[in-house]
Amino acid sequence: KTAADGKRQEIIVLDSKRSNAINIGLTVLPPPRTIKTAILNFDEYALNKEGIEKILTMIPTEEEKQKIQEAQLANPDVPLGSAEQFLLTLSSISELSARLQLWAFKMDYEIVEKEVAEPLLDLKEGMDQLEHNKTLGFILSTLLAIGNFLNGTNAKAFELSYLEKVPEVKDTVHKQSLLHHVCTMVVEKFPDSTDLYSEIGAITRSAKVCPVGKDIYPSLKQKMSEFLKDCAERIIILKIVHRRIINRFHSFLLFMGHPPYAIREVNINKFCKIISEFALEYRTTRERVLQQKQKRANHRERNKTRGKMITDV
Repeated sequence: KTAADGKRQEIIVLDSKRSNAINIGLTVLPPPRTIKTAILNFDEYALNKEGIEKILTMIPTEEEKQKIQEAQLANPDVPLGSAEQFLLTLSSISELSARLQLWAFKMDYEIVEKEVAEPLLDLKEGMDQLEHNKTLGFILSTLLAIGNFLNGTNAKAFELSYLEKVPEVKDTVHKQSLLHHVCTMVVEKFPDSTDLYSEIGAITRSAKVCPVGKDIYPSLKQKMSEFLKDCAERIIILKIVHRRIINRFHSFLLFMGHPPYAIREVNINKFCKIISEFALEYRTTRERVLQQKQKRANHRERNKTRGKMITDV
């Protein structure tokens, strides 16, 4: 069908909603005559990421393409409407959707690679931080000793998920948390110990990112350009790094006393979150313990001088 526009007639086959959406989209895109060439040449100067995503929403269906072509054949002397002409141009580009998705992937690759690589590096660094952290060793050994004493057992280790409960368990006399008692003992027995939290930044970062899973690498099935060949090589390297770090994490869990049969079930992010949140609680409690210790020391000093003349002190 045709629609009159003053003296000009155009072939309009799209419904008004679809037509308006396309015409609005065209206002933020380069001139339609340049878009086909830009897509075929992957010209990033002509089309940016937002433009590609916009065009992906405009890709014509087979039905739309057929209707436009039939209307054009029936009215060869009448020009197509702007939306119809644009869809017809898009439909002339072979494998349009695949091209655009590939192009978007190309633009995003550096960011995606960074998003995958950085958490892996943080996890690796975090394991090193925990493995060589003396304060964590002091805390865990103290907790284990307390647990064995209270339960009358001789356990060699305990599940790290127990750390979540340590700040909540309180004694019945002074109503102080188990964490407070552990912290007091560690500070007294190991004066060179630290607040722990400030030394495990990589673990805290690992607790905040999306899970490092298995399906993090895009599958690329088509023949690739030089860019995709380079990507493929980098993805292969990244997969090797991923596998090695996950294997290292499993070995680290064994080092931490985790039972071998349950290692593959451990969620990395949850593990890091437990350690990080416990460390934060420990730091807060340690500050209070040190303040109380200083107050007692000051009180003892005041008692020593109480009742004495200034000249005697």
